[in-house]
Amino acid sequence: MKRKFLMIAALSFTMVGFAQKSEIKDAEKALKDGDASAAKSSIESVMGAIGGADEKIQAQYYYTRGKIYTDLAKKGDDSAFEPAATSFKKVLEIEEQSGKAKYTGESQQYIQSLSADLVNSAVSDQGNKKFKEAAEKLYMSYSISPQDTSYLYYAAGSAVNGGHYEEALKYYNELQELGYDGSGVVYKATNVASGEQEIMDKTQRDLMVKSGTYSDPIDEKTPSKKAEIVKNTALIYTQLGQDDKALDAYKAARASDPNDVNLILNEANLYFKMGDKEKFKELMAEAISVAPDNPDLHYNVGVINMEQGNMQEARESYKKAIEINPSYTNAYLNLSTTYVNEGNALIDEMNSLGNSKSDIARYEELKTTKDDLFVEGANVLEAALKTNPDNQGILTQLKNIYGAMGDNENFMRVKKLLGE
Repeated sequence: MKRKFLMIAALSFTMVGFAQKSEIKDAEKALKDGDASAAKSSIESVMGAIGGADEKIQAQYYYTRGKIYTDLAKKGDDSAFEPAATSFKKVLEIEEQSGKAKYTGESQQYIQSLSADLVNSAVSDQGNKKFKEAAEKLYMSYSISPQDTSYLYYAAGSAVNGGHYEEALKYYNELQELGYDGSGVVYKATNVASGEQEIMDKTQRDLMVKSGTYSDPIDEKTPSKKAEIVKNTALIYTQLGQDDKALDAYKAARASDPNDVNLILNEANLYFKMGDKEKFKELMAEAISVAPDNPDLHYNVGVINMEQGNMQEARESYKKAIEINPSYTNAYLNLSTTYVNEGNALIDEMNSLGNSKSDIARYEELKTTKDDLFVEGANVLEAALKTNPDNQGILTQLKNIYGAMGDNENFMRVKKLLGE
């Protein structure tokens, strides 16, 4: 009885193997006939039993399954990319363990082709503003071809473009864990016939130059992307409201690139958002030391000093911004406002004075100071009109100053310029 039982079990196992082979052959035939849907049905019908098959049948199964889903992917079924890739990777895994490599070479070729198709499809998605789908395809391309880490970098960028910050953060963190640098060399040469510079891989470029059809070979180094990755990580943390993590990321980024003005500004803006205006000013001053000819930096320092009542420091910053950019309208307007606000601050005291001799003397003193400040504010705007003669903001503020001063002649002149 024991021997008969074993023989029946062996026979049963063999029958299952035959059934699997039959379904795989049916799937292969349907695929060859161009019916990928029928091929898919046949191959999936034995999915549950394939784990019990021998390694040879398993490799054949996953190889055929990979080809079927590759065909579906090429016909526009984006959901087919993932099962196609995982099937071919399963072939490599099985044949590596068994020591046989019947399908390994072709599977590797299919994987490379799938990776390229995924990238091309991602580019198409980006063109249609389907950034999430593009990011997922680029990440999948990286997953099946891990040596191509640039695909992971581009996946993060696509996720950012679509506002999918948590996915982008996952990709950026993975890049940092990998120690991704992103620097490299771009190989260029000039097409002799067209005179245009073209980019090629090194081997092709060198051959073309030797053939005489291209000239002037150039090896152009591309910069490291480490600082950019950390900066984007910090920006995402800020976007997600995780300010402490963002500050840590900025510190890490600035440690690798201390003179990147954008990093300093982003960190400064985060401190400003957090309400730490002193730290903001400190970092802005640091940014100015790195880029002293950037008018926006001086202007922003002026804004903070103005908010804090440091009028003299604010004026110095606005004047520096105007010196660098004589058409900087907002700097003119804010510089004028520092004088007007200081003048306005005297009016309350003027109105509180009585009719005593000392009060009258004090009133006249304050009025003179106020008028001088208003005149200074008007002069700033008159200077601004030389480079911005039709600016409505400048003209409106200038009209208001002359109206407050009781200077009717200039008031009417500016009203006319406004078309009123």
